[in-house]
This record gives sequence, C-alpha cells and structure tokens, in this order.
Amino acid sequence: MRKIAALYGGNSHQHRTYNEPKYRRWLETLIYLPDLHRTALDPYDVLLIPSQLHERLLLSSQEQIAAFAERGGIIVALGAQDHGLLHGHQWEFRPTNFWWWLDKEARSGLVLNRPEHDLFRYITLNDATWHYHGIFSPPEGADVLIRLEDGGAILYIDRVTTPGTLIMTTLDPEFHYGSYFMPATERFLDGFLPWLAEGKLKPAHYFIIIHKECASCYPARNSVRGSY
Repeated sequence: MRKIAALYGGNSHQHRTYNEPKYRRWLETLIYLPDLHRTALDPYDVLLIPSQLHERLLLSSQEQIAAFAERGGIIVALGAQDHGLLHGHQWEFRPTNFWWWLDKEARSGLVLNRPEHDLFRYITLNDATWHYHGIFSPPEGADVLIRLEDGGAILYIDRVTTPGTLIMTTLDPEFHYGSYFMPATERFLDGFLPWLAEGKLKPAHYFIIIHKECASCYPARNSVRGSY
C-alpha cells in the first residue's frame, strides 16, 4: 500500500474528513502546513494537497513540493489551483454553478473520458458529480479521466511534466464531506482514497506510448514506478 501524507491546514472540514476512521486508515500521516518546511517527505509515496489551504504558507514550500515530484513522488491536488504551485498545468476560472441540478433537464456536463481506467473500478461518474471549480488545460500526453462536454479537464493524471505523477482535479470532496453536505463527495472519497493507496495509477499500455526520444529521459522512473 502506498504511504499517503496529507497536508492539514487546521480547517474544521479537513479535521472531520481526515479523522473519519474509514478515511484515516488510508493516510500514513497528516502534515500540519506550518510544519511542512521542516518535514521530510522521503518516507512517503503520495502527497495529498487539499483545497483551501493558506496560500502563502503553501507557496513557501513550493521548491520542496517540486523536489518531491522530481524524485518520482505522486502529488494529488484538489479543488481550484489558481496559485501556480505546480508547474505544467493551466487552470482556468469558470463560474461555479452550485444549483445546476435544479434546472429543467439538468445536465452536469461531465463525461468519462477514459471509462476503462482503473479509477472507475472504485468510483462512478455520479460519485464525481456535484460541481467543479474551474477547468484545466492539461499538457500534451496527460491522461484526462473526466472532462466537460464542451472541453476542459476536471480530473487528469500528468506523468509527462515531471518524473513523478500529478493527479489534478477541480473537485473538492474533502471540503464538502467535512462540511456535512454533498452526499456524492462521501462516495467519491470512499473510492478515491483506496484507489490512491492501492489502485493502478497508470494505464497498462503506459510503456508503449513513451516517445522513443524520451525513453532514457528518466531511467529511474520506469524501474521505480513500474508497480504504480
């Protein structure tokens, strides 16, 4: 099982989500954000960055977080990512429609782009459907799992920007579960955290799609991350 370290900003919704026993069992440790700069990340496979952290404190550890990815670590970022913490992705503001489901013939606009991906053995599209906070324009070669009908990624996996893995989503399940509303967010976390700890993060054909000229770019990546 992968060792997951989750950043903790002291918010009540994070406290409730992280300390729910069925979720806490998947987390190796919680790292209080003000202590991040003096906390070694080497023991962990995954760094979980929730939404609504203190931006200045988070950005003060930007180099440390980037170094974690450069060593082959997995970084998961939840919610709107408008602060430029992680390079290689482009976040775009879109107005959040909190009440779309009240519309006549309501449609969320979300689409499974890769329904065969291992994540969807753990969650369904309905489990990922409440609302979203902006969209991403992922780098070429990223694996878009959930997108909008009219374009833009809601959840994608980037294994091309760094030697590590970036899992980016504009969904904010930990906020809503911890705030006691949005039932879909509980179902999302029920599946997402076990997948993050034990599931297959890359497609089975991953090694086939590497460009020939990049085969030697990250030699440690193919050997170390092979089981991921």
